[in-house]
Amino acid sequence: MGYVGQRLIQAVFVLWVVATLCFLMFRLMPGDPTLNYIDTSMTEEQRQNMLVAFGLDQPLYVQYLIYLKNLLRGELGNSFLQGRPVLELVLEALPLTVALTLSALIVAYIFGVIAGAFLAWKRGSLTEGVAIPLVLATRAAPEFWLGMILLAIFAFGYGWFPSGGAASAGAEYGSEWERLFSLDFLYHLLLPALALAVYLQGLPLLLMRSTMLEVMQDEFVTMARMKGLSEWTIVIRHAARNALLPVATAFALGIGGSVGGNVVVETVFSWPGLGRMLVTAVQGSDYPLAQGAFLIIAAVLVLMNLVADLLYGWLDPRVSHGRKG
Repeated sequence: MGYVGQRLIQAVFVLWVVATLCFLMFRLMPGDPTLNYIDTSMTEEQRQNMLVAFGLDQPLYVQYLIYLKNLLRGELGNSFLQGRPVLELVLEALPLTVALTLSALIVAYIFGVIAGAFLAWKRGSLTEGVAIPLVLATRAAPEFWLGMILLAIFAFGYGWFPSGGAASAGAEYGSEWERLFSLDFLYHLLLPALALAVYLQGLPLLLMRSTMLEVMQDEFVTMARMKGLSEWTIVIRHAARNALLPVATAFALGIGGSVGGNVVVETVFSWPGLGRMLVTAVQGSDYPLAQGAFLIIAAVLVLMNLVADLLYGWLDPRVSHGRKG
């Protein structure tokens, strides 16, 4: 429990640092939120009244104290552009980002684990010689490039899938759960999830392969061969199970990293998630909305890092014991 408490304190400290940097970054960057409201008939006095309404007339340190006070109360302010509570807007976009992230990660890690174990089994073969460069190429390819290729072929070329959005025009749903599990939503989700999965599958595949190659040299694998077990049984029932430890922790880290790294994919496919919301807010100098989206992304990333650290210690007690020592 002491170790868990220490990690929680570190997570809170990291979130405070991120919140502070986020506050300073969006206020020191070029741009004025009032420019989105100014027209030719607006006077300087009206502009100053707008700054007062936004709370931007106060000194920077006063704005910072108000900002921290609101964060402790769970308030993220109101969006400058939309006039709605930031928390409400973020909670509307978060399920879409989570759906995209989890679907892509599940596909990527299932394929990566199976393919990685298979390539470790086929080490030195022609199959491995062809597959590894392909995996490295997909891992190195930019996400927006993969997305544009899929759009060009399956959306604009054959017209099999929509080119963007999360729902068809005019679609209505009784609840958010009904929307997320509708066929129309899954139809729109398939292409962006595929683009993200193609990019993400390289890490679990290469990690599983390298870990499998190490495990295959262990004594218990040699003992299994001496017992006369088949190679496939040794690979699946013995080596693969022991090689899954780093892959499992990488999956937890992948959730946090992908939630914050989906900006490119969400922008290419016009997916109304947190990443696209963050880009729109930054472009419009919407400080509260940009801060809220950024903080939620950072909180998810910190939380999943904490989960991965604790999960690794739970799956392999030697890690926890080593830290205590």
